[in-house]
Parts: sequence; structure tokens; C-alpha cells
Amino acid sequence: MSDVGFFLDYPVFWIVNYGLAIVIWSCVGRFLLAFFVPSMQPSNYIWRAFVALTEWALIAVRYITPSFVRPFMLAPIAAFWLFHIRVVAFLIMWRWGLVPPIGAGG
Repeated sequence: MSDVGFFLDYPVFWIVNYGLAIVIWSCVGRFLLAFFVPSMQPSNYIWRAFVALTEWALIAVRYITPSFVRPFMLAPIAAFWLFHIRVVAFLIMWRWGLVPPIGAGG
């Protein structure tokens, strides 16, 4: 199998896998950056990028997280849930044959 076919033959897998990975690591980055940047600093373009990538995940996690959890802990909790969603999505895609084969025999 050619390298081009490895990527172009499985677009659903790559989009879902890398899309979730970007949001997971952005949640981790947002959590760590929150220690150095005030949360309401709209002029910081890096902070705005992290917020734009992760706000939807934090809003979803806010609904399932108990209210006694501090708001700054929502980002790592969102990363935790998104990681598990990524694993389940991989298993579903693997079952449906949407994952590229590994090895020379594929």
C-alpha cells in the first residue's frame, strides 16, 4: 500500500482521531496555561485559541460534572472524557473496517 493511500483511503479515521487528539491536548494546554494567564484576558491570542478549541467540550462536561468541582478542573476532566470517547471511536471504526491496516500484509 502506498503512503498516499494509507491516508486518503481512511479519511473518517484520520479526521476523528486527530480531531479528538487536538481537542484533548488543547484541554490539557488550557488547564496548564490557566496558571499563567488570567482567564479573562481577551487580548492574548494563544488563550483565545485554546478557548475556541475547547469551550464546547467544557460546556458539555459542565452538565455531567458535580457542582462542587472547581471550574478550573473542567479542562482536565474534559480531556479525560474525550480520551475515552477517542478510544471507543477507534474500537467502533476498527470493527467497521475504517482503520488502516498495520503491517506489510495489509
